[in-house]
Amino acid sequence: MNRVILIKYGELSTKKGNRNFFINTLYNNLKSKLSNYDVKIYKDRARMKIVFKDDDLDNIKNVVNKIFGIHTYHIAYVCESNEDDIKNTLMDIIKDYEFNTFKIETKRSNKSFPIHSQDFNRVLGTLLLKNINNISVDVHNPDLWIKVEIRDDETYIYFNSYTGCGGYPTGTQQLGMLMLSGGIDSPVAGYLAMKRGVKIDAVYFEAIPHTSLDAREKVVSLCKKLACYTDKINLHIVNFTPIQEAIYKNCRDEYVITIMRRMMYRIMDKMCKKYNGYIIINGESIGQVASQTLTSMSVINSVTNIPVIRPVACLDKLEIIDIARNIDTYETSILPYEDCCTVFVPKHPVINPKEYVCVQEEEKFDYMSMIDVAVDTLNTIKVSDTDSLEFNDIL
Repeated sequence: MNRVILIKYGELSTKKGNRNFFINTLYNNLKSKLSNYDVKIYKDRARMKIVFKDDDLDNIKNVVNKIFGIHTYHIAYVCESNEDDIKNTLMDIIKDYEFNTFKIETKRSNKSFPIHSQDFNRVLGTLLLKNINNISVDVHNPDLWIKVEIRDDETYIYFNSYTGCGGYPTGTQQLGMLMLSGGIDSPVAGYLAMKRGVKIDAVYFEAIPHTSLDAREKVVSLCKKLACYTDKINLHIVNFTPIQEAIYKNCRDEYVITIMRRMMYRIMDKMCKKYNGYIIINGESIGQVASQTLTSMSVINSVTNIPVIRPVACLDKLEIIDIARNIDTYETSILPYEDCCTVFVPKHPVINPKEYVCVQEEEKFDYMSMIDVAVDTLNTIKVSDTDSLEFNDIL
């Protein structure tokens, strides 16, 4: 019995003039992620269809579950669009299901099919009641909900509905630069940005020897988790050690975190211009730490004109953790390897910094030339969810 995966777009269907662009992007994303499988993908303005080999179904479902732009999908049986073939197919496949109550819902987009949808519901319902003992119709809460879609070329019968990731296909928006630390919040922020169609590059600030190579490997692992939802991600590793040491040597203790973040934003600004990034993305959540008060965000943000997107800004920690668990980044994020934001946290970081004080402190060292060096000497690696990186690749 032939089966296909039927994909329904959801939010994509609200697009008008750009609808084909969104559908084509979803098609290309699926084609890329399923390139290792023997599949054929067909698309139209209403839905998409994947023809697959039965042995690959579970693996293909795992891929489809992580493709943005899919609202729901179904594993459907295929038959010809005539009454006898539909009846025979339904009776053949229904034998594999145990149920006491059922409901049938027919959609007839093929208007040349001679029986109207409601009438065909009754035809099929009568067929089941006559041939299967001890079953009845329940239109409100059935054990088995049978859906029949009669289309011009073929008819689909299915009993299931799987929820997709939703959102827009990754790549329907321009590039965003994600500040990816080793924590819980920033991978979630990257995931949520991709869900809105943003293609991401990741930027990791490290301060060896104050941070370890284990911390870098942890970030690579997080990047691989995010790459499950897109193609390869460029991970840019910035040597932040000289800048961080200069800050701690020259600046007031309570201001070091604020100034460090301002330096990171300046680097992100230059990187957006270098790689044609349209936004900066980070995992800041309002009030979570000293650098994430509204005053701190304002002072830190003032060093760049690039829009800063904070997808988790208004979520509490438990909500962020729930998402992290769902996307399988949580267990990696809590590995005990410190990043440069947590290594030298002062006892009393300022929570309402003054911008003029930051400017005064920053004038104590030549940060502009150090930023230029950091951007010019960064190390970029391409991270995929399928490629295995040797340890030497990330050194």
